[in-house]
Amino acid sequence: MRLTDQTLSSLTAALTHASRAYRAAADKVASDFGLSQATGLPVLVISRFGEGGVRPGILAETLSLEASSLVRIVDHLIGSGLVERHEDPQDRRAKILRLTDEGLKTAALMDQALTPFRRKLFGVFDPADVEATLRVLSGLPTAIANVQAEATEERKSA
Repeated sequence: MRLTDQTLSSLTAALTHASRAYRAAADKVASDFGLSQATGLPVLVISRFGEGGVRPGILAETLSLEASSLVRIVDHLIGSGLVERHEDPQDRRAKILRLTDEGLKTAALMDQALTPFRRKLFGVFDPADVEATLRVLSGLPTAIANVQAEATEERKSA
């Protein structure tokens, strides 16, 4: 089966709309903990990296943020007592971000609040459809990078 241009256009519009709607819902959950989606999501993501923490560059990449945008967010989280900045034991020039005890508690509470929301949200769909959607969305960044690389090569050879 071949996808039509109309289907692909509708898919990209739906992707954008769904992303905005989910971010707004997640923002509401984060606000219950005195955070915004912009500050709540980094707390959750840092928690998923475990006790070793995460370098700011990797966090920025994971969140699809520019490093300069992340600096302000991290500074805010440090000021709020949720995150600490440490020297990387592997490379003293680099920094590692770790959650404080309060940050760990906040991340756990946010995750507890988001879990039933996610279950309700995705529970109305066939599990196979959710799995297929996850496969497509997980592969999308690589597909985008490949298409962009091909376009760059085509421009160079033209």
